[in-house]
Amino acid sequence: MADRDKSIIVALARVAHAFQVLLRNETKTSSLSPIQIQILVFLISHPHRKCSVSTLAREFDLTKATISDSVRSLFEKSLIEKAESHLDVRSYTITLTEKGRQMAMEASDFVHPFQMLVSNLPERQKEAMYDGLVSMIHELHRMKIIGVQRMCYTCNHYEHHRSRHYCKLLETILENHKIQLDCEEHSAIG
Repeated sequence: MADRDKSIIVALARVAHAFQVLLRNETKTSSLSPIQIQILVFLISHPHRKCSVSTLAREFDLTKATISDSVRSLFEKSLIEKAESHLDVRSYTITLTEKGRQMAMEASDFVHPFQMLVSNLPERQKEAMYDGLVSMIHELHRMKIIGVQRMCYTCNHYEHHRSRHYCKLLETILENHKIQLDCEEHSAIG
């Protein structure tokens, strides 16, 4: 492995570590576990998606039992509500309560140092970084290391033709920075 490759891997590990440190620090102020914070942030950033234990388990690559425990705790803290399915009494969707919405908004600020750093980068550096990260995420998904990806590359609406990205749903060419990582209109291939 080339020295630059090793250096990039070490740098990615340090960024991942920083993310975990910030998330752990948030747990101290919110009295929530890291996964509980991530669930709240997911719910607030996906307000019209039907969220269930199964959906969250796939999203976070965790077991349903682990997610169920976290959901139960969030419910007991009055941060979420459960809406039972009319079709299956064992199934329910999860939504934030007003208290949960407030907690999710506060908790989602743990990434502020990253937002500040990224916003200060030159545009060309942002573009190169985004392209590289999107490619890595796509390959990690293809290698089955990470699960659910609602990104353009895994969508039926996406086409790559003559070095151009195209969304058939929007009927538009997508610039590299417009490649979506969490698209609400995602339609999984196959």
